[in-house]
Amino acid sequence: MSAKRDYYEILGIKKGATVEELRKAYRELALRHHPDRVAADKKKQAEDTFKEISEAYGVLSDPKKRTLYDQYGHDGVDKNFAREDIFRGTDFRSVFEGDEGLSGSFFENLFGDSGFDLFGTRSKRRKTKGSSSEGSRGRDLEAAVSVTLEEAYRGTEKTISVARRDSCPACGGSGAAPGTSKTTCPDCRGTGSRLVSSGIFQMAQACPRCGGTGSIILSPCPECAGQGKVTVTKSLSVTIPPGVDTGARLRMKGEGESGEKGKGDLFLVVEVLLHSQFQRQGADLLTEISISLPRAILGAELSVPTMDGAVVMKIPAGTQSGTVFRLKGKGMPELRGKGNGDELVKVSVVIPRAVSPRQRELMEEFEKTLQ
Repeated sequence: MSAKRDYYEILGIKKGATVEELRKAYRELALRHHPDRVAADKKKQAEDTFKEISEAYGVLSDPKKRTLYDQYGHDGVDKNFAREDIFRGTDFRSVFEGDEGLSGSFFENLFGDSGFDLFGTRSKRRKTKGSSSEGSRGRDLEAAVSVTLEEAYRGTEKTISVARRDSCPACGGSGAAPGTSKTTCPDCRGTGSRLVSSGIFQMAQACPRCGGTGSIILSPCPECAGQGKVTVTKSLSVTIPPGVDTGARLRMKGEGESGEKGKGDLFLVVEVLLHSQFQRQGADLLTEISISLPRAILGAELSVPTMDGAVVMKIPAGTQSGTVFRLKGKGMPELRGKGNGDELVKVSVVIPRAVSPRQRELMEEFEKTLQ
């Protein structure tokens, strides 16, 4: 698979481009390469280009994503954001005001599981998190899961408890008491609306008795009080992949709340706990080792901790305090299976606060040799 192109290069702008320059460049390219505006034999190529420029704009228009990209390139974005988060919050609407040809449904088809349309809103197939309506897909849920650095390094299984609204088992989600069913609303005769007159005008409004559903429950289910749903707590086993980092979102399909058109999803937000010995820097790990002054001067072999156990590292004579050595491949796994980062070992030379008379004598003799 070919490497991704530079986002700035894709949009034809400089790294320090302003927001307005970014918006203008994206708008011009999107209008030029929209598949509905090219010949039939060029649609596939236009789709690929449209995806590429939209992804570039989705990252560079977001200050946080742009900062990560500027510092770490594509790895900085890929490690911190799931595919469906690339376009989250992107303001496409104001960029394309007045351009009806760029439909949200087309963007949804291009990016599928991202769940976002061209204008940065949830698509019709996915309702906004926290919303649930009659005849819709169930609500998406979000939960937090914490892992240690060791668990993030090797991957692990976690069991979490999630409270969610599910179909009532007693009534099967109908809301009617077992053995009974909903009945047609007598006020609207099942239409769900009623005509209301105001002077010479007539307006259709949702039927107040049935709430626009067209049916009513005469005998509510005692278990769910006619709501059709009950709150249940479910234990779920979660697979944490090696290399996961704080802020990563793991999607569990169908583990959200129930709806008439299926269940929503559960999104797990990962927190990797701080470690006493290692500091994480993307896929790299930083640790600090203290050595004595003589060992720094003469060189030495040091036992250095890694996530897979201690290893021996040689430091050359004359090593200065603050020098950083690199252990290739001893860092965190790349989340997308591209090997491991490195371990960075910072050497700190310890200067004794007090010395014995003999040590002072030796140091004075040593100091004279330097003159």
